[in-house]
Amino acid sequence: PDFGVFIVADGMGGHSHGERASAIATRVVTTQMINGIYLPLLQGDNINDADRPTIAETLIQAVKDANEKILDTMIGTDEQTGTTVTALVVIDNWAHLAHVGDSRAYLISHNNDGGSIEQITRDHSLVQRLIELGQLEPEEAEEHPKRNVLYRAVGQHEELEVDTLSRRLQPGNYVLLCSDGLWGLIDETDLKDTIINTPDPQEACEKLIALANASGGNDNITAIILKIPGS
Repeated sequence: PDFGVFIVADGMGGHSHGERASAIATRVVTTQMINGIYLPLLQGDNINDADRPTIAETLIQAVKDANEKILDTMIGTDEQTGTTVTALVVIDNWAHLAHVGDSRAYLISHNNDGGSIEQITRDHSLVQRLIELGQLEPEEAEEHPKRNVLYRAVGQHEELEVDTLSRRLQPGNYVLLCSDGLWGLIDETDLKDTIINTPDPQEACEKLIALANASGGNDNITAIILKIPGS
């Protein structure tokens, strides 16, 4: 079956430490997806066998192992580090996601009504928690002084909760994975319209990054766009 692994990991805690944390997370999660899912598929194994870990369980363990590896790397230092992880595994027409932090995954559909965009991950940020508690309006969150503060990230604590979800993908759908350097500066309508109106996903990524920079981008900006084949 068609198979792909796509990951956005946005490091924090100073440039060098954030870069190291995000690199470790990406490497560990990718390696475990290859070994735990892709190689068994190539060998003809039934990855849905009841005796095997599910795809969600494999993703959760991979992110937790990345968390442990980052913590081990920082032993003996006083530095604080961490990273977001939004990891997407695509098998045939199914998307399987693991998510920690505030990098986001969006599902974009193209239809006769101009298309739609849906944020399918939930930010693990202080302002999102305040919104969910009814103590902050979404419009206020955009200017909140603690809008970048996370209450959950990879590489900060020994115990880690990982969100997972699965979605069926339709022909012509797009999936956007991006860091807060992108979604924090471009509204969802512009994200959707740029992606739908740009046939080449790489070109769409470049347009979005240019748009974020033109809007005052002052953060690292990462974007991955996956286009599902079909009309």
